Amino acid sequence: MGNVSNNAYALTVLSPIKNGHCGEIAYSDEVRYRLQNWGLNEASPMAKAPQTYLCRYFVLDDVYHESLPGADFGGTLSDFLSIFSDRFRRAALPREEHLQSKYLVFCCNLHGALEPYLRRMWAAIGDDIKNIWEFCHAFDQVHDADSFVAYIKKCQLAASLFFVGSNDDSLEQQLKALYIKQEFSKFAVDHQGLPAAELQQAYRAFIRRIDPDNLTGPSWRPGQSTVQS
Repeated sequence: MGNVSNNAYALTVLSPIKNGHCGEIAYSDEVRYRLQNWGLNEASPMAKAPQTYLCRYFVLDDVYHESLPGADFGGTLSDFLSIFSDRFRRAALPREEHLQSKYLVFCCNLHGALEPYLRRMWAAIGDDIKNIWEFCHAFDQVHDADSFVAYIKKCQLAASLFFVGSNDDSLEQQLKALYIKQEFSKFAVDHQGLPAAELQQAYRAFIRRIDPDNLTGPSWRPGQSTVQS
């Protein structure tokens, strides 16, 4: 499967953040602050990035070890021997490894191929991209769509987990489908008990109103998370 599932692409990007400060604020904290003030749902800049199924940004501070290794024979034996000395238990603990820098993480499920998506993303929200990635290593070499594509590919990790959705449909098709589902549910509730002739007439008017084959509207909006009234 890899990064591709039908017409969907799973993108995972880890961009190292420089070890420095903006005044008294660490670069990593400044990136986190900017993300927190980026806006959610329709207010997010990513709602303007065409063909974005869903995405997530966060700052990765470090990797963490929470427990002993699995219940293999060596771990079980060490647990038993720890009755006599804690030295055996400590020996069984995994060796801790820590990141040398903090990372800006960008995870995204998108429709279509990666490079065209990144170019459209740059064209749509280039200033926002610069604002978020400003303090990442080597991002000062990014000046246009081509260099942005190259940069993201250098920071990309292999992915194989996808959001469960319709991988063959474009974002416009999925937004239209959500709108039709919402409106049909309302129609069913509002027209219960009507005589067949009236119901048929109302249904024809309903189809004309929702215009199922028109992907430009009426429809849900990119980033919309609640049902329209």
